[in-house]
This record gives sequence, structure tokens and C-alpha cells, in this order.
Amino acid sequence: MSATPLIECRHVTKVFGGGLFSKNQTVALQDFSLAIQSQPPSITAIVGESGSGKTTLARILLGLITPTSGEVLYNGRDLRSLSKPERRQLLRDVQVIFQDPYEVYNPFYRVDHVLETPIHKFGLARGRDEARALMESALRTVGLRPDETLGRHPHQLSGGQRQRVMVARALLLKPKLIIADEPVSMVDASLRATILESLRELNRSFGISLIYITHDLTTAYQVSENIVVLYRGTVAEAGEVGLVVKQPKHPYTQLLVGSIPMPDPNHPWTAHEVSTPIPGANRVDACHFAARCPHAMPMCVEHLPPLYRTDPHRVAACYLHRDAPVLPAEEMDSVFVEAALPSGSGPG
Repeated sequence: MSATPLIECRHVTKVFGGGLFSKNQTVALQDFSLAIQSQPPSITAIVGESGSGKTTLARILLGLITPTSGEVLYNGRDLRSLSKPERRQLLRDVQVIFQDPYEVYNPFYRVDHVLETPIHKFGLARGRDEARALMESALRTVGLRPDETLGRHPHQLSGGQRQRVMVARALLLKPKLIIADEPVSMVDASLRATILESLRELNRSFGISLIYITHDLTTAYQVSENIVVLYRGTVAEAGEVGLVVKQPKHPYTQLLVGSIPMPDPNHPWTAHEVSTPIPGANRVDACHFAARCPHAMPMCVEHLPPLYRTDPHRVAACYLHRDAPVLPAEEMDSVFVEAALPSGSGPG
């Protein structure tokens, strides 16, 4: 791994609310650390239910919101101290694909506009013909036919086509990292595989790393090498995706896995909830999952559990594994498996 990560969170906490007129606060992210290296290109899934902090994390990584505490670094420099040229490079190196592609489009413009804008802003082409060639090449890469896409308005394309145009837009800049925030949640099931395969192709053929944010454990397992399971802003479990999904150690991950329907009517779902939470489960410093955990113990409501390294490539924040060594939060990415560098990959 390189000495300096491309992008890194160090002990990031984000609190919303509170202040002069309101005492109510929501901790969206708490003491979160994660590092994404430039090489080799990797795919890391961030998984959790609604309200777990996934989108807050994406916005913090993009510099759209600032953390309440902690820091976010780009090539070793705090986002808040970047110069204009450095921020411009950040916007090129780190691209985002949002959940609802329709919100990104101006309905009065043809879809060409979302492709032409980065070409003009970053000077990617020397003329109209070269710009057109770039757009057509990017569209073909994501499985779209330029003659059926360019010249149309957003409402004339399907949701899957609009989302793939956004993947093509990200590809134009040849970024080092794409943050895909629920990219297939609003797309028909028949098109999800196509879009996910487009993202995997960017990783394999162009050497682009991905942070794949989703509530869907199944697609996370299909596309990623490593996974981080969030629950109410804290890491429940993280590591190599096969270990975490097939042999979950944290009760919350077990609940998620048990909630996946099986294509067998005789196979019962194994998900269950505790009906009588342990006293003190709502304390600020308690394990955030204590109120729903069937294994909650008195120690769970006394202190937030640290990350225990249960396997070489997995950590779990649960006192059930307190005999395992504690891993500092800022070293969480050390349990990730390193992806093999695809031949001929890299932003060229």
C-alpha cells in the first residue's frame, strides 16, 4: 500500500442539531476512521439501514459537509486547508454517483449537458469533435448507444439509462475514486446487474476504486472485496466481505444476513429482535445496538465497545469477542484484503 492514502477519515464525528433554540442532537457518525488507497484499486462497501450514517459519510468524504470533530484528508492534507488548485484536483479525483439520477439533471437540457459540463470545466477536449468522441466513448463503455442517448431529454430515458449516463460522466474525468451512493436502489431489478457490472468494469479496466454505499447486503457481497457495516453512526463489523457476510460475528450483521429472503419456501428467515431491552440501553455511551441485541450484557451499556480483531481480515465491535485483541479505529483498514491490480489498469 502507498504511504499516503488518497482519502482518509480520522476519528470523524458528525452531530446534527443542537444550539441556542434546540437541545436535540443527532449523532450521524461517531469516531469513524477509514483510509482508501490510490493503488491497487479496490471496492469497499458501506452497508447499513436507513439512518446508519452512510450518506453523511459520503458527503463528508466529498467535502460537502464538515465533521463536528476529527479530520478528512486528501493526499494527506485536511480538506479544510486545500488550496483552490488542490480542491479542483479533488473534484476530479473523487467523483460521486447519487441515488436518484433524475435529481442531477436539468429537465430543460438534453442529457448531453451533463457530459459536456465536465469536459468544458476541466478542459478535456480541444474542440467540439473531440468532445463528442469522448462522450460517445464513455457511453459505450457503460453499455449505452450514443445515437440512442445523446440529443434526448432526461424524461426520454429510462432510470437505468439515466444512471448509466452518470457513470459515464464520472468516467470522463478518469477519477481515482468513485463514491456510489445507493446507485441501484431506484432502478428496476432487471437493470441493477447491468449498472453494477458497469461499476465493476470501471474498477477492473480503468483502475478506479469504488466506495459502494448501500442498504443491500446482497449486492454489496456481489461487487465488493471489503465491507464496513454501520449501525447508528458506528462501525459494527468490517473486513473481508466473504467473512463478514458468510460468518457474521456482530449481532447486527447476523440480523442483516438473517433478513435476506431465501428462494426456498421451506427455509425460515432467521432474523429476530429482542423484545425487552437491557436497562440503560439508551445511554449515550452504551453500545448503540444494545436495545435490539439478544446478547446484551451489563457491560454493553457502560461503554461503547471497541473494535475487536476476531480474524486477520475482520473486526467486530462487540463484547462477545472481548477475548480478541483490540484494534485502534484508525487502523481498521488494516484488516481489509488487498485487491489484485488488474492488468493494464490505471487512469491513463
